[in-house]
Amino acid sequence: MITVKEVKRSLLVSLWFVFLTFPLMVIKVNPFERTVSWRWSNMVYVAIGTFVISLLAKAWFVRKENRLSRQQEDSCRARTPIIQRILQRPGYRYPLAAFLLGAALVFPHIFSTYQANIMTTALMYIVLGLGLNIVVGVAGLLDLGYVAFYAVGAYSYALLNLHFDLGFWTVLPIGGLLAALFGVLLGFPVLRLRGDYLAIVTLGFGEIIRLILENWNAFSKGPSGISNIPRPGFFGLEMSLDQAMIYMYYLMIGLLLVTIFVVNRLQDSRLGRAWLALREDEIACQAMGIDKTRTKLIAFSLGAFWAGLIGVIFAAKTTFVNPASFTFMESAIILSIVVLGGMGSIVGVILGALILVLLPEYLRALSEYRMLAFGAILVAMMIFKPEGLIANVRRVYCYKGKKSNTSLKNDE
Repeated sequence: MITVKEVKRSLLVSLWFVFLTFPLMVIKVNPFERTVSWRWSNMVYVAIGTFVISLLAKAWFVRKENRLSRQQEDSCRARTPIIQRILQRPGYRYPLAAFLLGAALVFPHIFSTYQANIMTTALMYIVLGLGLNIVVGVAGLLDLGYVAFYAVGAYSYALLNLHFDLGFWTVLPIGGLLAALFGVLLGFPVLRLRGDYLAIVTLGFGEIIRLILENWNAFSKGPSGISNIPRPGFFGLEMSLDQAMIYMYYLMIGLLLVTIFVVNRLQDSRLGRAWLALREDEIACQAMGIDKTRTKLIAFSLGAFWAGLIGVIFAAKTTFVNPASFTFMESAIILSIVVLGGMGSIVGVILGALILVLLPEYLRALSEYRMLAFGAILVAMMIFKPEGLIANVRRVYCYKGKKSNTSLKNDE
């Protein structure tokens, strides 16, 4: 039950939000007419809205604490989220997967090419999120320079096509392998680092790659970038722009299916269990005989491989690359996809990518409040679901003991 103290706290939260949003929501300056209009009604809406939301949030937390206290009475009670329980049942999982695949296949024929182009971008970020999920979500290695491998793949296609006239299908595996090589080169210096130190070094690595591409004009054309990159072909057929966009969409569908299959098999393999052990306790992992160096390097190289593949596809999709496309914000968005969806969860990463990529696009109707609403949704998710949309449930084994003779007689 909500107390008077909680109501007072909600009131303070409401006043604080009014103070923070006052310049954006209340003051409107017209530079052409040199006038200032005061929208006091917006301040009232913000105050009432945040007060109600704060009260609802506190009521939700109270209910959650009561539920957890009841669950502690029976430590073996199933705590698997309802979405996970649905996905674990083949009777629900396979029809749902077939329906989603069918909807994805007919999507470009129902909606416009613009919508298909947006969905292609979302699919690219899903694969990027699944690649980073190997490093961060499964192996527990915080990588803030993931965009560097993305840039390596994109510039591999751009430069190899520019100087050697190599096509998309030839460069696609080369870009992935080059990015994997850079992942190994990054992995060696950070073998002994963990936590914040690892994050700082990987962040520096990402910035080094971007600055090299931006300042080495003779190699990467500098800030001007490389243009006229050919799109992927299909047995030499000539395709219009709309047909090329739809072709890229189906190409991403195929790559996404392969990525989901490979990542899922990796998580259930011996290597995947080694990554989980490394994430939980690095010292205990090494004491159990797991080669920590090899495990980390494989995680970095595999995560970078998928980023390199998507980098090649990005260069082919946009037909232009420059260093401005590979800033730290790209790494932050991909990391947000993994954290928002759920660390180590494949389905969670897919949902997180769809939300973070599609939501800002479809919130354009809110005009100037679009990013404010987007940020508020992210903050709400981190408050109410800090473990992510679909958390990766840890397997728990419970021993309830044998039944007594009395209970056995009663059962008979």
